[in-house]
Amino acid sequence: MAIRWRTTKVAGLLLTGVLAAGCNYNQLVAQQEAVAAAWAQVDNQLQRRNDLVPNLVEVTRGYARHETEIFTRLADARAAMLAAGTRAQRIEAAEQMSGALGRLLALAERYPDLKADRQFARLSDELAGTENRIAVERMRYNEQVQAYNTALKRFPTVLYAGALGFKEEQYFQASPAAKEVPSVNFGATPG
Repeated sequence: MAIRWRTTKVAGLLLTGVLAAGCNYNQLVAQQEAVAAAWAQVDNQLQRRNDLVPNLVEVTRGYARHETEIFTRLADARAAMLAAGTRAQRIEAAEQMSGALGRLLALAERYPDLKADRQFARLSDELAGTENRIAVERMRYNEQVQAYNTALKRFPTVLYAGALGFKEEQYFQASPAAKEVPSVNFGATPG
């Protein structure tokens, strides 16, 4: 009778553990989907920025034909963004694009006529708005990643999450290069 009581008690504890794990599993799935949805918003804004860049480059190119390095960096950054397959590659390409855009906007300071051009002003305002949207969506994405990664590390979830295929998500962080002030060489004078 005592053995039967212990067996029933152990079986009850195991059943309770399995049910609790099932609830946590559903919660992890929901959080993983929230991370994916937040990333989709970041990706949407990155694409919007990527679509603006060619127009901004064309307007600027007419004023600064000899600043080919900046245009090459922008083209390379845009190509990297389009070719990026993984989330990590898109994050890296986005940082590359941010640096190139910083240099392009610094270039506008060198050319007063360019700054006064209505099309350039409209495009740069639209780009500034997009950059703000990207910042907001990056923050929301990172908040979802933090909630998900925290849930993965909590007890008892940490005991089985890896076995169920759940892995930590990557934060969208600024690269060390993005923290540096862009240097723009204005050795040549405008023609």
